[in-house]
Order: sequence, then structure tokens, then C-alpha cells
Amino acid sequence: MPRDIPDLPAIPGILPSTRSFVPATAVVAPARRPATAAYRVLVALAAAAGVAIDIKLGNPARALSYFTIQTNLLVAAVFAVSARRAWSARRPLPGVLTGGTLIYILITGLVYHLILANEPTPFSMTGGNDTLSGWHAVANMLLHTVTPIAVVLDWLLLTRPTPLALRNAATWLLYPLAYLAFCLARGAMLSPGTPARYLYPFVDVDRHGYGGVLGNTAILGVAFYALALLIVVLDHVRPDPVRRRLRRRLRRPENRISSPATSGLK
Repeated sequence: MPRDIPDLPAIPGILPSTRSFVPATAVVAPARRPATAAYRVLVALAAAAGVAIDIKLGNPARALSYFTIQTNLLVAAVFAVSARRAWSARRPLPGVLTGGTLIYILITGLVYHLILANEPTPFSMTGGNDTLSGWHAVANMLLHTVTPIAVVLDWLLLTRPTPLALRNAATWLLYPLAYLAFCLARGAMLSPGTPARYLYPFVDVDRHGYGGVLGNTAILGVAFYALALLIVVLDHVRPDPVRRRLRRRLRRPENRISSPATSGLK
């Protein structure tokens, strides 16, 4: 077979690619990360425990209808799989999946602390004699505070940046939109006076009407989209925590006592 093969002529109408993005995982082979696996197992267990307690203390069908429960179930599943991959030195899950999980659990935590648990807001679900205690308080802490913070820390300290695109921010909004449609359809099918007919105050058609609900959710949708865009931008500028640790691990101290090219001690 000849060694020198002449260059083929360019195909008219097709411009050659000048830039290509090669993910870091395609260059650096994955290694076992037992500490990361252990952390993710704990996060998965925390999310699953919060869901189990909430279902045990209340109505299972109603509990599973809440966005909080659904997102924590997603965290439990994604982190269990991620822990297995980190333990067995397999490729990490796609960034679109882990980024979506981050967005959804952030929405859960932020909406709860800034809106639902904030008494001055018109959509507060606290106040009066509604203070939680016992296992209710434990489940509430796990679902709305512990898992969101734990997922953020995992993304910042244990997850490698991935080539997220701006279109991912719009794709991630499909689930909240589908959940809004589910809430409205569920409320329309239940008879007036049913407890928790509308699962969240800002989607309560009886109080705000459909126009008010659409206005409330439009404002939230813009905020969610801005949050998703922020995650995409941060993913492109944040450092790679895994690569930095690998570099420190592979760096060897220099031998300043003797040189392999000379004999004897100096």
C-alpha cells in the first residue's frame, strides 16, 4: 500500500471543520472513585428516605403527585446509578441528565424556601399552627434542604464539566411544563373541596383563575429558564475538579538528593 496518498479535492459546497470539541472523558480514561461513590450513595439514600417517610405519613397517591417527591425520586435513581459508575470506573452519566437533575432539585429547594416557606409571600404554605415536627420535619428537611444542597455540592466538587448547549436550557423546561399540565388536569378532575385539589398555591385555579395561574407560572418559567441558562454558562467556565485531583495524584516529588545520571550522594 503506498505511503504517500495525495490529498483529495475539496467537495464543493462543504466547508471543512476548523474546530471540534473533545470531551475530557474521551482523553482521560475514567478511574475508580470510591469516595465519590460513597457520597452519592448517601445522597441517594437521603432522597429515598425523605420520600419514604413522606409517603408513609400521608396519602401515597397524593404524595407522589408533588413535584418535590418526583424530583427527589429522580435524584435517588440518578445518584444510585452515578455511584455505581464511579465505583466501577465507568463513564459518567450524560451531562444533560445530571444537569437536568440539578435544575429540578434546585427548583424544588428554591421554590420551597423563597416562596412556599416564606410567610410574606402570597403563596406561603406555612404560618399559624402548621409548624412541622417529628418525622414530618425530618422528611421536610431531607426533601427541601439536604438533597438540593448535596446535589449542588456534587456538581461543583465531584462532577466534570460537560459540553452543555444553550438548547439544553429549553429542553429542561419540558418537564415543568408537563407537570403544570398535570396539576391543572388533576385539579379539574377532582371535585371542589377535595383536600389539596391544587397541589401548590400558585396553580390554584379556585383562588386565581386560569389567567392568574398562567401569569404566575409564566413568571416562574422565566426564572427557571434563567436558572437553566446560568447552569449552562457555569458548566463552561467552572474548573474540572476531577482533572485537578488527577494531576495532583500523578505529580511525583522531585528527587533532590541524587541524580539518576550520577553515582553517589552529593
